[in-house]
Amino acid sequence: MAAIANLGTPAEFTPYVQKVALSSNYLNFHGSGGANWSQQYLPDLYEAEVERYGNRSISSFLRMVGAEMPMSSDQVIWSEQGRLHIFYSGTVTTAASGTVNIGEGHVVRVGQTVVIEDANGNVVKGYVSATSDADSDGDLDTITVLPYSAATLAAAGFADGEAVKLFVFGSEFKKGTAGMSGSVEPKFESFTNTPIIIKDKFEVSGSDASQIGWVEVTGEDGQTGYLWYLKALGDTRTRYEDYLEMTMVEAEKAATGSAALGAGLKGTDGFFKQIEDRGITADNVFDVASDLIADFDTLLAELDKQGAIEENMLFLNRASNLIFDDALANISAGSAGGTAYGVFSNSEDMALNLGFRGFRRGSYDFYKTDWKYLNDHATRGQISGVKGVLVPAGTSSVYDQILGKNIKRPFLHVRYRASEADNRRMKSWVTGSVGAQTSDLDAMEVHFLSERCLVVQGANNFILFQ
Repeated sequence: MAAIANLGTPAEFTPYVQKVALSSNYLNFHGSGGANWSQQYLPDLYEAEVERYGNRSISSFLRMVGAEMPMSSDQVIWSEQGRLHIFYSGTVTTAASGTVNIGEGHVVRVGQTVVIEDANGNVVKGYVSATSDADSDGDLDTITVLPYSAATLAAAGFADGEAVKLFVFGSEFKKGTAGMSGSVEPKFESFTNTPIIIKDKFEVSGSDASQIGWVEVTGEDGQTGYLWYLKALGDTRTRYEDYLEMTMVEAEKAATGSAALGAGLKGTDGFFKQIEDRGITADNVFDVASDLIADFDTLLAELDKQGAIEENMLFLNRASNLIFDDALANISAGSAGGTAYGVFSNSEDMALNLGFRGFRRGSYDFYKTDWKYLNDHATRGQISGVKGVLVPAGTSSVYDQILGKNIKRPFLHVRYRASEADNRRMKSWVTGSVGAQTSDLDAMEVHFLSERCLVVQGANNFILFQ
């Protein structure tokens, strides 16, 4: 394998928080190894600044998969549906009598039929003959199961104290008996997030703003020319826009007892945190190309348990993306169990393009791309821990407690503070005596401010690869 030499500390103009002349932020014609004004010959000078890092901005993820919507409160609350069918994990209390403890406040009712499985894989279908409150606290916690295939659960191979899983599949009643007692109310979960204020500022003195340089500069914000402060202002704005996205991805709420909370900071739950808390995390996957299909099949089984959303997008770092390409390129379309090239209009020739953009496995379509944020040297590219994310495509329907009705929203979207008086999505204003002339300060200050938070609806359909 070819070795890549360490380039060391790059020779570049390094931003500095104080307005002082340093060798790191201006061209030095007097330093050792550089040119000198007293030398005999005039050096050739390339006026244009070389863009050696290409487009340095890393923001794009939320623009691709999300949306932005206004809000007028300090808090956003949304509710998500619970599961439709009834499933519990529990413990066999007494196998001889068929009593099983499935937890406080269960909704299994007398007359219903269940499928129950123990830790050894024994599966029995049974009838719920009774429900009870074993600890007398007012909430039902125990059911009695009469097996259809054996005299008792013990005879069916179940043991006292053994962990079991069960779900309701129907009911049975004798002729001439009363109907089902009680009813099952829909269950939902309520989630909340709070916006935080994000700020930045650019400052240049009046003298520097009026000074024309001799190097033509360019920047990601479209600025160009021989005025250095234009580049600095544009870079500050671009950097701030990146911060807006990075905050929505990385932030987390201040925990009880934390130093941040003690300092009066509240924080907000970002993308990674919400998936860790309410979504799926997959560890040690996509490490080897030969194991990718097996890893993926495990994830498909998990997606089947969740929303089973057919189309999904994969945002991966470089290493994981190449492993995907290697694994898919090594699968022959003509062999048994080979890749189905449905995404490529069933064209095997497309396999010659080893950068696969999409593929189908089972009943799911996956589209993958690099996530620059995970590769950039100055962001996650040097921090281990996150290989990529799986994001479902489309929208979800939830109950908005502010609007008081069901609404459709993208699974991933940003809420920002806004009203008729003030829109805080992306505010910027200029102060000072340069240009704006709002004070006697001999400088131009450009201020940036936003107040926002991220909403991840249906987080159980998202996967964080670690």
